[in-house]
Amino acid sequence: MENNDRQDTFTVAGTNIDAVKRKNERSGMSYNEVKELLAKTTGGHGTGIYSDTNIEEVKREITIHEKK
Repeated sequence: MENNDRQDTFTVAGTNIDAVKRKNERSGMSYNEVKELLAKTTGGHGTGIYSDTNIEEVKREITIHEKK
């Protein structure tokens, strides 16, 4: 059961904004969160903005392995 002690906010049309926000919090990942997860775990085109790869570190490691 929800806590009804707080004052909820309603739109002009009568939508309970706070109830919608509470439901959204329990609904799972957002569209953008899913896109980010897929980009980080499966790769793909145009996913560089989601990458946490340190490019300079990769370049250094390549250089080290090429010298061996």
